[in-house]
Amino acid sequence: MSKGAATRVSILDEALHVASQVGFEGLSIGQLADRTEMSKSGLFAHFRSKEQLQLQTLDHAVSRFTDIVVRPTLKAPRGERRVRELFDRWLDWETDALAGGCVFATASIEYDDQPGEMHDALVRQQRDWAEFIATVAGTAVSEGDFRSDLDAKQFAFSLQSLMFGYRHAGRLLNDPSALDRTRAAFEQLLDASR
Repeated sequence: MSKGAATRVSILDEALHVASQVGFEGLSIGQLADRTEMSKSGLFAHFRSKEQLQLQTLDHAVSRFTDIVVRPTLKAPRGERRVRELFDRWLDWETDALAGGCVFATASIEYDDQPGEMHDALVRQQRDWAEFIATVAGTAVSEGDFRSDLDAKQFAFSLQSLMFGYRHAGRLLNDPSALDRTRAAFEQLLDASR
């Protein structure tokens, strides 16, 4: 990796850390310049605008999510074991990846009713994620682990609902039983899918 590419990754890592704590709207070139000890003009040369900084930070988040969640999931054996791997890797992402938690959940609240490139990019990412969950559930059907009439899209919706519920209970409400309750709800979802 070239020095310029390494610098860019370092900047985006820091931008992702900031966005996980204050959201994408709270992310600014000036704030990032202070945190990376770079000049504003140097950062501006990399991104050209706040919106480009936000979009590239979102792309960086997608890359990290792919490395932490998607790729390990695909290495697991097809079927229910892969569904479990997806859930466990997502929990790793939510609990360990960033100090502020899942940037996609934060961005979903920030941009749900804000038209523009960030909204559109986030919608694409979230649709891809839902489709990935449905595909993984579909492999559990084809492997015979889940019942043949399972609606994989409904399964994806239910699992995402658990994920958002975990974030709400664990982060906002600081419920010490959030993880246990989420794991129990996941097991109930699996039981209902067999």
